[in-house]
Amino acid sequence: MKNLIITDLSRFTNPAIVCIALVDPESGVCYRPLPYLTSSQCKALNIQPGTIISGDVSLKPDNVKPHIEDANCEGLKFVGTSSADEFKNVLLQTLSPGASAGFGVQFENGQKFIPHDTPPATCSIITLKIEPAKLAIFEDRYKPGKIKLSFTDSDGHRFQYLSITDRGFYDFAMTHQHDSELGKVQKLIHKQEEIYIRLGLSRCFEAPDGRKGYWLQINGLYSFPDYLKELRHY
Repeated sequence: MKNLIITDLSRFTNPAIVCIALVDPESGVCYRPLPYLTSSQCKALNIQPGTIISGDVSLKPDNVKPHIEDANCEGLKFVGTSSADEFKNVLLQTLSPGASAGFGVQFENGQKFIPHDTPPATCSIITLKIEPAKLAIFEDRYKPGKIKLSFTDSDGHRFQYLSITDRGFYDFAMTHQHDSELGKVQKLIHKQEEIYIRLGLSRCFEAPDGRKGYWLQINGLYSFPDYLKELRHY
């Protein structure tokens, strides 16, 4: 049995299931349980970013890059909630200096996906530290009601209008997109000392324009020293 800390709680179009990622604070190894957990399971276990979970967890032997974190998980139990320092430490354990270094891919400014025939071998999710002033959230210009996130990493690469799959952040922003609360989130972000994002790769997907590959998405967004408690609850 291992004690692991939840670093990601990601949404799907199907609200009945969620994707979580867990990090072993002793080794820094990241796990992504498959099959995906149901929303009811997550609620019963009080799963949120920072939740400590115990269970029998092991990487699947037949993982295919880039999703090398896929794992078998059994007997998951709620242990408690990590402190801010404990949670920040697991983010630091998985920290990459930039998106290119993290995925082993030389990104161009504005690049949003990695072609399916050249998948990264290193991982499918990384942590990046972003200067608060270099991160912004927007309403999708082409799909009213949807929100996107843009940021510039430490290498100066600009990533624009990425999908936000962080469930707590997305649900809050969608609920408050037409009032001042979404602006409140943006202001909170810009006032923070540190911002960390969990930048992940989707499963292989072919866009309507024929581009096929692994698309960048924001699996988690965390601020220090403050955070909005409204983003992390059921």
